[in-house]
Amino acid sequence: MSNEPIALSTALASFDALWSPRIVTRVNDYDVRVAKVEGEHIWHVHDDTDEFFLVLDGELHISLREPGGERTVLLPRGAVFTVPRGTEHRPYAPSGAAILMFEPTGTPTVGDRHDEIPAHVDATTGHALTT
Repeated sequence: MSNEPIALSTALASFDALWSPRIVTRVNDYDVRVAKVEGEHIWHVHDDTDEFFLVLDGELHISLREPGGERTVLLPRGAVFTVPRGTEHRPYAPSGAAILMFEPTGTPTVGDRHDEIPAHVDATTGHALTT
């Protein structure tokens, strides 16, 4: 971890992989991660932690399966949203987005329970596989 300022634009420019968050810093026992996203992620659940999203660029949609039914929240640039622990959700960005997430260190991108993981995604970390 650096004790110098971190330019999020520089961190985002350092990789191209989609749905593959990179840790930019840590706060106590939490990772601050940035990711480039486009298209759909998988439905998943974090049983023991909330998941915080901040849209840095573009627009992110998050579908939620809640006790009252399914709904989708729309997050334009600059918007934040927290998915409550135990809520099944699926982020997607039809036109692409850059996001920042804040979650406990070691939290898998694909959650604790999830839909089938596509072949291009590492099942352990949830990061996109590079070829």
